[in-house]
Amino acid sequence: MTVKRIYDLLCRGEEIAAGALIVVIMVVVFAAGFGRTIGYPIQWGMEMSTFLFAWAVFFSADAAWRRNRHVSVEVLVRRFPAKAQYYIALVNHFLILGFLLLLIGYGIPLCYYTRFRAFQGIPGFSYMWATLSVPVGSGLLLITGILKVRELIKNGKITVSEIEDEEEIEVEVEV
Repeated sequence: MTVKRIYDLLCRGEEIAAGALIVVIMVVVFAAGFGRTIGYPIQWGMEMSTFLFAWAVFFSADAAWRRNRHVSVEVLVRRFPAKAQYYIALVNHFLILGFLLLLIGYGIPLCYYTRFRAFQGIPGFSYMWATLSVPVGSGLLLITGILKVRELIKNGKITVSEIEDEEEIEVEVEV
């Protein structure tokens, strides 16, 4: 099995996990709200949904970045020549990579410090599992960022990778 195949499987698993986590969050929040309505509140509902959300955010952010689906305001940048746009994109990506390295660097000790802290409504469940989403998710984003920088340097641009059965969405804005 090649490294590319392993990375593709990791990316697909990440997308499935992100979607599944969002569904589980909706179920937990709905069940907690319904339970509270009928007089049997689920004490751990909010904490569990917060924990799941922490992981879903990073998985979803990485999947969106791989497909260039993050919000981007390029009104000013598009007015520059192509070479300037290239260097702005390169600097932007390096700033993002630097920030991700900081998140990993500070996230690992944070996991260590929170290992004995338990969620308020879930005794015995370490808060470390929620804080672990920061270095792990940042590591996944770092891999995506390095691949984006590599592609930018190699091709001079970043192409949008799409799933074959997904349709292209075009938005027209009239001013």
